[in-house]
Amino acid sequence: MTSTAVPAQVSDTAAATATSPTTAGTVSGAPAAPGAGRLPMPQPRGPLTAALLSALGAGAPGDDAAERLRPVRDVVPAALDGATGALLRDDDVQLALTVLYELHYRGVDGVDDAWEWAPALLAVRARLEAPFETAVRERAGQPECATTDAAGVARRLFELAAADDGPSLSRYVARRADAEQARELLVLKSLYQLKEADPHTWALPRISGAPKAALVEIQADEYGGGRPGRMHAELFARTMRGVGLDDTYGRYVDAVPAVVLAAVNTMSLFGLHRRLRGAIVGHLAAFEMTSSVPSRLYGNGFRRLGHDADTTWYFDEHVEADAVHEQIAGRDLAGGLVEQDPTMLDDVLLGAAACLAVEEDVGAFALDRWERGESALRIPIGPSGATGGGRG
Repeated sequence: MTSTAVPAQVSDTAAATATSPTTAGTVSGAPAAPGAGRLPMPQPRGPLTAALLSALGAGAPGDDAAERLRPVRDVVPAALDGATGALLRDDDVQLALTVLYELHYRGVDGVDDAWEWAPALLAVRARLEAPFETAVRERAGQPECATTDAAGVARRLFELAAADDGPSLSRYVARRADAEQARELLVLKSLYQLKEADPHTWALPRISGAPKAALVEIQADEYGGGRPGRMHAELFARTMRGVGLDDTYGRYVDAVPAVVLAAVNTMSLFGLHRRLRGAIVGHLAAFEMTSSVPSRLYGNGFRRLGHDADTTWYFDEHVEADAVHEQIAGRDLAGGLVEQDPTMLDDVLLGAAACLAVEEDVGAFALDRWERGESALRIPIGPSGATGGGRG
């Protein structure tokens, strides 16, 4: 189902052609779409990312790629040792994984695309991924389910989502957030939302039959049903512009904390590994099951702050769309996959639990900062959406 909820003052033509002055650029004379482009080259957050970004920014990989990456390999052990027990909150490790994963999405400014499949770089990523996956598994735990039929699996997933009693970021935004905190919320979400659905789409060539059809149905809606202006990433870009933020893809990578990077990296980890296809399916199911009500609350919060239907369209769209998606994702996609292949059960449950856990971490982090009167960002944003004054 593709939602037809369009703000009255926005025509389909305007939605499809909307662009931002901050993302102006041309390809054959056409303006760039909101959220287009590569991830901006981020600032290092420690010795690991300093070495990694230096190596990647020095040109295309050649026969000397392994040697050029030696400084990176040399600092990996110390970086991982320093993150022991808190890897999901370690800025240096999480930013390194973000950059490495982004090579499989839109790329990174100043980094040659040939690095994507450079064996020496993939080996570095593998050294970081193993402890990262362990940390995600430990944080999520391993839920159990007594059945492998589609209805039973869906029921269990809904139980996990309903039992999620973490702090409610959406309720805070609906009732208490000020204008600056509402803008910070969008910055925190922007690293994923400007490529919304892409990590889950990696599952499409890895599943078959009815679960594949269910995933296509969900993703088609995420991508606007063939209408560029209705793509959820485009709607989010419109919301960012509505509060004076820059909608350039990855614009605020330097501002978001490690817990946000870890949440996005978890999706990439699950999506990029075929052996974890059950986990990315479970992640999507939990993501959809916990989206509709929070989206309504977020929309209410932005309306309370005086924003119009054009700015709240993104959230209003998800109230309707995700109420449908959660049923398809739970029963036809996740439940169907397990019914088709019962060996997928544990991974589907892991993915759902991981989604709930890492998203809870983001919410708890932001609420803790806001309730203490602090910014939830590493680099607070100004009225124009610009960042400045990085933290040590």
